[in-house]
Amino acid sequence: MTRQQTSQRRIWDISAPVRVGTPVFPGDTEYAQQWSATISPTSPVNVATITLSPHVGTHADAPLHYDAAGASIGHLALDAYIGPCRVIHAMGCGPLIQWEHIAHAVDDRLPERVLVRTYLRMPVDRWDADLTGFAPDTIERLADCGVRLVGIDTASIDPAASETLESHQVIRRRDLRVLENLVLDDVAEGDYELVALPLKLVSCDASPVRAILRAL
Repeated sequence: MTRQQTSQRRIWDISAPVRVGTPVFPGDTEYAQQWSATISPTSPVNVATITLSPHVGTHADAPLHYDAAGASIGHLALDAYIGPCRVIHAMGCGPLIQWEHIAHAVDDRLPERVLVRTYLRMPVDRWDADLTGFAPDTIERLADCGVRLVGIDTASIDPAASETLESHQVIRRRDLRVLENLVLDDVAEGDYELVALPLKLVSCDASPVRAILRAL
């Protein structure tokens, strides 16, 4: 492939917009912004100050999020967040993604990264208390297939009301990586290249990402 062909590969932006009013997990810190400097006769630039949870919008969870002894996001290797991935549709599957909902798209060429779409239209402007998560067994079986990263278009891989976070605990035990709040509305099932690099927040439990897919 030539440099020109590479530069012309289609890109899908699968990141949720981050702005005032972006929905957050109840009790989490919402996005807020103010200007510490604005262009004026005494300032040549605009400079914003922002406050937010690292789980606002599309983000990567670190092991520290669900394991007191886990690594922070800034200390994770980046290779899991870039490379071939498969998008699988499981719209209308109910509260948990069971293996039967994704088995149609699993074969012996399954990439190390799997993103699952559950919404017809991802609610970027409201909190969904009835979000779909992964069944723990589904995570186990994906890990058995060699998957290293799972992503979902909801705010959590576990149901919002869960207090045991069983799928997060499978992720912890199997040392997988997680992306949440993806926007997969316009993405067909199939294989892509994923790029979703977290910031080097050296002591944080998660990081916002600008996630994209590229045609292979």
